[in-house]
Amino acid sequence: MVDAVLEDPRPTRLTLEPLDDFVVIEYAEEEAETRAGLILPASLEAQCRSGIVIAAGPDAEGVAPGDKVLFPKDSGHDVRLAGTNQKVVKRGELIARIHD
Repeated sequence: MVDAVLEDPRPTRLTLEPLDDFVVIEYAEEEAETRAGLILPASLEAQCRSGIVIAAGPDAEGVAPGDKVLFPKDSGHDVRLAGTNQKVVKRGELIARIHD
């Protein structure tokens, strides 16, 4: 009798569920100009990053998954999960929501 090892064909999808007022952000591609035509100066790009909120804790008011946000480059915690670079920040560290 031969023992067979069955492998699950479904890929494992790791996700983060932020607690309290933390927000998980996936970095957006760096753009010098937004789709709406807003040009971000080089000095602003050096200090800030943009990204898409992929998860928000229960106390993170005013933001929801799918929102594009601006945050200080040095804020929060960098995390690499399932091959993507993500940032976990407190809601209060977010600077603005971007509408383009």
